[in-house]
Amino acid sequence: MNRRRILALLGIVVAFVVGIAVGESLDDASPPSGTQTLVRTLEPLPLAPAARETVTVTVQSR
Repeated sequence: MNRRRILALLGIVVAFVVGIAVGESLDDASPPSGTQTLVRTLEPLPLAPAARETVTVTVQSR
């Protein structure tokens, strides 16, 4: 039973490696698309100052 598990695990690893190899070879064989991706960071716009308002709170003890 232990040998079966090892062979199954080995088969999974081999299939994974073959899949990566096929994917890489297909990616390398594709012609360049001619598009370019640019990434930039947008700076936030300045906020207007908050309106100043005086608030009075009165607390009465009972």
